Amino acid sequence: MDEAPQLAAQVRAGRLPPVADRLPKRPYVVPHHWLTPGKYGGELRLVASSTDSAAFREYMYGHSLIRWLNDGMDIGPGLVESWETGDDASEWTFHFRPGLHWSDGAPWTTDDIMFWWKDMVGNDAHPDTPPDETRSGNGALMDLSAPDDVTLVMRFDTPAPLTPFHLARWVNGGIGPTWMAPKHYLKQFHPAYNDQVSKDWASAGGEFELKRNWTVNPDCPTMTGWRLKSYKEGRQVVYERNPYYWCTDPDGRQLPYVDTVTVAAVADPEVMKLQIQEGEYDHVDGYLSGSVTLSDVSSLKQTQDRSALEVLLWDSGDGTGSLFFFNYDYREPTMRALIRNPKFRQALSHAFDRAEAQKAIYFNTGERTTGTYSPKSLDFLADDTAGDVYKQWRDSYVDPDPEQAKAILDEIGVVDSDGDGKRELPDGGKLVIRLDYPAGTSHDHVQKNELLKKDWERIGLETKLNPVPPDAWTVDWDAGELMSTTAWEMGGGIHEILVEPQVLVPLEGFSAWWAPLHANFHAVWNTADAAKLRGTDPYSRTPPSVEPEPGGPIERLWQLYDEAKTEPDAMLRYAKVWEMIKIHVSDGPFFMGAVANFPRVVLAHKDLANVPRRENLRLNGFCGPWSHPNPAVYDPETWYWVNPGAHT
Repeated sequence: MDEAPQLAAQVRAGRLPPVADRLPKRPYVVPHHWLTPGKYGGELRLVASSTDSAAFREYMYGHSLIRWLNDGMDIGPGLVESWETGDDASEWTFHFRPGLHWSDGAPWTTDDIMFWWKDMVGNDAHPDTPPDETRSGNGALMDLSAPDDVTLVMRFDTPAPLTPFHLARWVNGGIGPTWMAPKHYLKQFHPAYNDQVSKDWASAGGEFELKRNWTVNPDCPTMTGWRLKSYKEGRQVVYERNPYYWCTDPDGRQLPYVDTVTVAAVADPEVMKLQIQEGEYDHVDGYLSGSVTLSDVSSLKQTQDRSALEVLLWDSGDGTGSLFFFNYDYREPTMRALIRNPKFRQALSHAFDRAEAQKAIYFNTGERTTGTYSPKSLDFLADDTAGDVYKQWRDSYVDPDPEQAKAILDEIGVVDSDGDGKRELPDGGKLVIRLDYPAGTSHDHVQKNELLKKDWERIGLETKLNPVPPDAWTVDWDAGELMSTTAWEMGGGIHEILVEPQVLVPLEGFSAWWAPLHANFHAVWNTADAAKLRGTDPYSRTPPSVEPEPGGPIERLWQLYDEAKTEPDAMLRYAKVWEMIKIHVSDGPFFMGAVANFPRVVLAHKDLANVPRRENLRLNGFCGPWSHPNPAVYDPETWYWVNPGAHT
């Protein structure tokens, strides 16, 4: 085994144990085929919009039990070395690597998971709630136990075949569920373990949350490749090598190669772009930065001599590009009835000239789409039939045909009844389509909205752009006050779509999507509590909620979802998903896309090795969904400088 020279010096000085004692008995060996043996040393300079931005957390996969591999086509070990389940997938046993350590050298054990589960999730006063993967198909919490220091058992009252997919997503402890916490450090701040801490969680909780946040508190141990060294709010964050990181390269050399990572906070996107062009950063993920898009590629290439940054284009895996969807539960009843008429939405989709958006926003890349989840999802790659399902959904209402759109509107009574050149509601009332979006949203969404406005006004529909204060957005959307969402995209959709099904079916916890009040009602659907709500105003309930029309598209989607999520056989599960997609075709579109799978911009310094290129990756990259954490899935701990001395 080998290690960084700076760590070897600490071993010689007696400040660290030997590397063999710091690594687990069987370290995780990074498996990527494009790797070359690296050199230790140097600094990596990154940029984010703020010091509390989630962007940098997407660089480190260290807390994850299981990992995505091959652009999410496969799942492999992480902290968990192996696992098994029975035929019905209702019980899962996970075996962790013996000899894991936190970054301060303390042993990691399954007790750190049970501490999170019992003393944080199980504490009603604590903000952590049970993540999706801890509930069965009936919504009941799993039984979680740790028979020993390296074994974890999850038992469900129904089959739970999606469990490994849930555990692979996100960067746990950074963006997704925590799943573990350093008990040896945090118990001193927890009232259940320290009598000196106030029993009132309102008093004790603030300090506990600060202490557990390893992205702000340098004293908090972590399992990531780099640990926090210093935090200057609003300015800069510095990470240093974790001497106990549990991963090695294929030659058995402990990772990471790079000594330190410095993340600068730059709030102004234009300032960030100028600094990028001047070579102030070594790696930039355009999606995470929120600033670099395809429109910047030309200027970035023109400044390559100064910046030394190569422009890499990876597939986004995106299913929509900038999308549009109505609020299916819009408060005003006449407009809501029209929104729920699929012919109205189909007419609007046919009126949208996506070719213009593809040229103006996406520079003739990607593929025009009515709107789906990611074309890279496993159920779309399962066989030829699966590919046909995807294409049928993608192409269902994608063809631009203003005359067909007008004919459909005439058919449903959306006509110009007063002769002013603008169509009215079926009852003769004024019809205005409002394109709602958070004020300050990025230019590509605004550009798409302007195209929608132009195309829809061409067929006689009055359309208005409506920027909304961002702070009011969520409350107004959940209350049915906003008519539409126009500044989102289906960023990917994880490979097993039922792990993140909110785009496919309205569910509790995901009210931000196209049927927010239905999503809230799903929490009590088919329970005794549902009867208590009947006869009350849906918009006055807490939270506001609407039950689905019997036999309607949402009820059918819910029924299929309940059947699919507990199906252990993958192909039978996919078949249920495809039935759900048929509802999206026949009764949709519930959301409208523009261009799918366009490229994302990735910038990497020409001297930074082991950053994969498009051709190295199984699906040409997959950097849309946050839950397929990019670049963490490609292990930045393996990146190295070909000339480390020039980057210190």
